[in-house]
Amino acid sequence: MRLPLPPRPLTALLLAAALLATACDERRAAKLEEGLSTEADVLKQFGEPVQITEKADGSKVLAYPRQPEGWTNVEIVIGSDGKLASLRQLLTPASFAKVQPGMDQAELRRLLGKHAKSLSYATQPEQEVWQWRFMSGQDKKVFEVTFDRDHKVLSSAIVDDERQTQTGG
Repeated sequence: MRLPLPPRPLTALLLAAALLATACDERRAAKLEEGLSTEADVLKQFGEPVQITEKADGSKVLAYPRQPEGWTNVEIVIGSDGKLASLRQLLTPASFAKVQPGMDQAELRRLLGKHAKSLSYATQPEQEVWQWRFMSGQDKKVFEVTFDRDHKVLSSAIVDDERQTQTGG
């Protein structure tokens, strides 16, 4: 069963807000410098992360997922010295290429961050599909991963974002 689409002005507004958030992340990142910026500088630019993972070496991984309506998942590593060690967008072709059959859901979450949507189909109840939205140039795309009943990757694919190809209103 498909839910009705929101009115076109609302859809346009949501997409504009998502693109603005992506642009804002780029401007925020430009104000930070690896090895010099502190955790406080990162928090000033990006705000409170959705998740903080503390590592055994004293470093921290700050997660800034922009799913389901955004196009990025940003991961920022603060070194044990309290300085910015790395800032990267997780939803890239290089990351997608690392997704292999047999990976479990936890590995995938570490690699790509929070997914935008989870689907299951009545015709294949033993499978689950996770989706991440991302931009490929000016095109809106979705990276999909299909899991088996043991929550292991069966396959992955890049497809057009249906919101880009929908018509009507």
